[in-house]
Amino acid sequence: MELIPMFLREMEQEAQTTRNMLARIPDDRYGWQPHPKSMTIRQLATHIAELPTWVTMVLTTDELDFATSPYQPTEINTTADLMNCAESCLVNGRSQLVPEKEALLTKTWTLRDGETIYMASTKHEMIRTTFCQIVHHRAQLGVYLRLLDIPIPGSYGPSADEQ
Repeated sequence: MELIPMFLREMEQEAQTTRNMLARIPDDRYGWQPHPKSMTIRQLATHIAELPTWVTMVLTTDELDFATSPYQPTEINTTADLMNCAESCLVNGRSQLVPEKEALLTKTWTLRDGETIYMASTKHEMIRTTFCQIVHHRAQLGVYLRLLDIPIPGSYGPSADEQ
């Protein structure tokens, strides 16, 4: 079974739901966070927007080591900036999901911080994990928006705000 076509379909399906969620963020709320230990909306939304680039990273490298490659998020200050970033990152990730990469999917990819290994799995498992992270953080953003009384778009059917 070829996985690349399945990944492309899933990426596009989830991208539309993600666009709908990210587009709801008001420009004046990027600094808001529900709790001091929580990310700000800016941090969370930027992370969601950038996650498709992990597909590229997984298919073009064998690991990410936070000790040598700390995360440097894109500077986002408006929803227009966020949407542009999300689209650019989606194009980036999608560009690597080509048939020629199918043979790489069974190779091991590692997530680490120096000597501490957080995860070592096949590249196809890591791509699935990346898609799961998008869904997870998108749901987290939905809670943030709900707490701000911003209507939530549906994900896999209508939300309570759309009925």
